[in-house]
Formats: sequence, C-alpha cells, structure tokens
Amino acid sequence: MTLVDHPIIRERLTHIRSTDSVTAEFRHALHDIARLMTFEVTKDLETTTVEVETPLKKTEGHAFERPIVLVPILRAGVGMLNGFAEILTEASVGYIGLYRNEETHQPHSYYCKLPANIAEAEVILIDPMLATGGSAADAADELKKAGAERLRFACLIAAPEGVAAFEERHPDIPVFAAALDERLDENAYIIPGLGDAGDRYFGT
Repeated sequence: MTLVDHPIIRERLTHIRSTDSVTAEFRHALHDIARLMTFEVTKDLETTTVEVETPLKKTEGHAFERPIVLVPILRAGVGMLNGFAEILTEASVGYIGLYRNEETHQPHSYYCKLPANIAEAEVILIDPMLATGGSAADAADELKKAGAERLRFACLIAAPEGVAAFEERHPDIPVFAAALDERLDENAYIIPGLGDAGDRYFGT
C-alpha cells in the first residue's frame, strides 16, 4: 500500500474527521484530498510522444498511452470522484453499486455500468473507506470480469485488516490511501475513522 502523505492532505483530513465539520466543509476537504491524491495515483501512467505546434515552432509533447476510466463505488465514492475528475477531465466514468449488510458486514452488488473501452483503459477504482476490504475486492472482481487489466485502487482511509484482505485477493492492484488508521471495531467501522463517509458527504 502507498500512503499519500502531504501537509495539505493531513490538514484536510483533520476537518474530515472532526464532528464539528458540516456537510459543506466535509465535501470541500474531500475534494481537495482527492485532487491531491490524483498526482500520486497516476504518476506512472504511460505517455506517448506527439508533435505539437506552439505559436513559435513545432515541438515534442506527450499524450496518454491509454484512455482513463474512473470507477467510484456508489455511493460514497462519488465524493472522491469529483476531485479526481477535476484533474482527469478526459476520463470516462463507470459506476459500481455495492451496499453492506449491517449484520454480516458482507457487500452486496446492485449496479454495474462501465464504459465499453474498459479493457484498454487505465482504471482507477475509488472508494473513501477500505474497512473490511470486501466491497473494494468485489468491485475489483467486477472490473476484471469486464476485461479491465490495468487497475489501481484509491481510498481516503484504510484499516490494516482491509488492506490485508484486499491485497490477498488482488495482489496485482496497487492501493493508495491518504491515511492508514488503527483497526476495525466490532461493527467493522474504521477506528478512529470519520463515521459514515456517504452520510457525511450527502448530508443524510
């Protein structure tokens, strides 16, 4: 797992964790973190050389080797999507819908809509919380079944248990997180965490 550490990220995480932060503050901080994480998550994307004409002369430029697809896990992943999409404006967007059974803590799939070029693309799977790892791993399964071969996963906060579970099922997918927290509690919530990311982002 790669920990994306930056002073601004650490400061924004403080706002996100705080119970004093209202919905608008939470959203703003989450968007900032996602934007900053984009640079680390994508730093090894391959580019190809292209010719570009400036107002003065032709010179060498660069273009992405492959299309980029952002895939948030609904619904909380939408918050991080906004930050990534502000940087990767050319990216297509797919969606995977999963919900957690509050008794078994197991994920259940209810929606999957992906771009047609998923097999040729660089795919970034996005979800704020990596708790048990089940939802992220199941979403990665869906992407691989659809033909995705170049995958990476970005989250806001991860628990050690979730990182271990995800990497056991998908050792080929790099994981990026803004924070690695202490543990999961008896209800499989991340400690210290931030509560329910979806509820706090959408104000529900």
